[in-house]
Amino acid sequence: MAVLQGCESKFRTAEPVDRVCPKCGQEVEVFELNGRVVEDAACECGYVFEAEEKDSPKVERKKD
Repeated sequence: MAVLQGCESKFRTAEPVDRVCPKCGQEVEVFELNGRVVEDAACECGYVFEAEEKDSPKVERKKD
């Protein structure tokens, strides 16, 4: 199992990504996992990139 640790860990490890602040235009380093921000990151101007929740499947019920 230790051999597969490297392959599987890339899906569990957040990666640093630079994003441009929409308020002031500076680059801010945020941590992403599968394309979503996993923790809050603040820009010097005060803008905060908020952590995005993992989407949960919606269950629609039919009304009779």
